[in-house]
Amino acid sequence: MVLTFFREAKKILKEDGSAVLMVVTDHSGSSPGRRGFHMLASKNQMTGTIGGGIMEHKLVELSKSLLERAPFDPFLKHQKHQSEASSNKSGMICSGEQTIAFYYLDSEDLNWMEKIDGREELLITYNHSGINLSREFAKQSEFTPGEKPEKWKLTVPVNLQSRVYVIGGGHVGLALCDILSTLDFEIHLLDNRSGLNTFEENPYAHFKKIVRYEEIDRHIPEGNHVYVVIISFGYRTDKVVTKRLLGKHFRYIGMMGSVRKIEVLWRELLEEGHPQSDLDKIVAPIGLDIKSETTSEIGISIAAQLILYKNAKEGMRKRYG
Repeated sequence: MVLTFFREAKKILKEDGSAVLMVVTDHSGSSPGRRGFHMLASKNQMTGTIGGGIMEHKLVELSKSLLERAPFDPFLKHQKHQSEASSNKSGMICSGEQTIAFYYLDSEDLNWMEKIDGREELLITYNHSGINLSREFAKQSEFTPGEKPEKWKLTVPVNLQSRVYVIGGGHVGLALCDILSTLDFEIHLLDNRSGLNTFEENPYAHFKKIVRYEEIDRHIPEGNHVYVVIISFGYRTDKVVTKRLLGKHFRYIGMMGSVRKIEVLWRELLEEGHPQSDLDKIVAPIGLDIKSETTSEIGISIAAQLILYKNAKEGMRKRYG
């Protein structure tokens, strides 16, 4: 959720002028705040989380008091989630521990924050002297304690943003875009119908386009960060879209429909010469089986499956279909 966090953080910093950035640098045990968690607190607003509860409330109040004293140097604050702890008690009793770095931000920090847009691999380095961005790649956050307690380094990767192409701007497409807008997905909404109210009034998609389904492959790039959701108007359009995308490489491609509809469509495609191996790459019926009935429930089931594929290790995704 790093990208979503920084979008909100930039908005708050632009509006309020200064804020405190809190970053969980390390954790152990059953800590509610995990390494790489971010939270920003200004005098009037906040976004993100460092674990919640009474601990978060106290540290937000601390941040507001820090803002009253003007700029400060970065520092760490250790928190123990144990009632029997003799020091650094967080007020929580979940038995873990975590460490939080505090940074003062003002309008000048918007310069580096604006570079975090999900279009390239970046590495954020937090340390005792400040915050730096570099064009490096890392799979996960890593904390390195220094030789002295006041020195440390945390690296947090910002990977290429996942892009989801929702093919079909109807009611399910609207519900899905709503849910995905709260996650780290760049949302592209495609449909072949002009004047469709659920398409035109969809405020959640970052990009919307009316296209010819016979040319749908021209509008969707291949890639390991690309997710394709086929929820078009009906069987005929689903078939047109599927034929244009068969054999292409995506992180995920799924199609909505009944088991019967999919059986018929798969049989026709096989008879037309499309290999079974290409059909096996498509998740159908789409979404996790949560007995969905409403459009919102269907949207949630699809979004949950996208998250599962996004977070699953390579080679383990198909079992989640």
